[in-house]
Amino acid sequence: MSQIREPSVSGSFYPSNPDVLRADIEGYLAKVPAQDLAGDILGLVLPHAGYMYSGPTAAYGYKALSGRHYDTVIILAPSHQSFFVGAAVQEAGGYRTPLGVVEIDEALARELSRSEDIVHVDPKMHRREHAVEVQIPFLQCVLADFRIVPLIMGSAQDPQSSLELGGLIYDTIKNREGSCLILGSSDLSHYYTYGFAVEMDRAAIELLEKFDVEGMSGELVRGKYEACGAGAILATMDVCRKLGAAKSKVLHYENSGDVTGDRNEVVGYASCVFYGGK
Repeated sequence: MSQIREPSVSGSFYPSNPDVLRADIEGYLAKVPAQDLAGDILGLVLPHAGYMYSGPTAAYGYKALSGRHYDTVIILAPSHQSFFVGAAVQEAGGYRTPLGVVEIDEALARELSRSEDIVHVDPKMHRREHAVEVQIPFLQCVLADFRIVPLIMGSAQDPQSSLELGGLIYDTIKNREGSCLILGSSDLSHYYTYGFAVEMDRAAIELLEKFDVEGMSGELVRGKYEACGAGAILATMDVCRKLGAAKSKVLHYENSGDVTGDRNEVVGYASCVFYGGK
């Protein structure tokens, strides 16, 4: 593998020691009650903050994957570091974490990048971005053998652009051999007081629970909710619906105020799963 994306936030967002990291993740997972989710899990929306803040919430989604198999996990995440148009994919090599290297599904990444107006190849955009990286150690703990396609979304996270990306992903994987999981990496509201944040996040959670893609699009434009990875959420929901997911369930919600006790400026976290079949 010629291109290995080295960890950027190991030692800050999560432990750099592999034994400590695995123990932390297993500890988060152990605290999550079993979920009765009948049918295939096709996608998830999960938070991407430091593990001490959002790890317990993310664990709800990852616990639901236990015992399941996916050939490829397509991770959609917003850019926190760079401004660019479209989505940037790393098409070759792999991502390293303290738990080892996860290979990129190069064939699928290259197929997606053929639509250069939507997805372009740019591994530089991946080097310092945490929103993909923090998902991978959890995946390494709950899935046995898998590859990833890491997609970082730039400035175009409006509904139209996000649904165009979702349509491209669906058209690319709908007849593909092997199973794919779609993972949208996003936190919710940022830096509001606790009560206001809970109220704003409730709007997003209700729409996630209803599996309402059109509602999520419309209320985003109207400012009824906020999410740093709104485009990743919309694209994930769109792909999952087209793949045949019939149900959604918000498994857990909390914000940083619930973790730290500081309720002056909080960040919201939700764990949601799209599953079942038509």
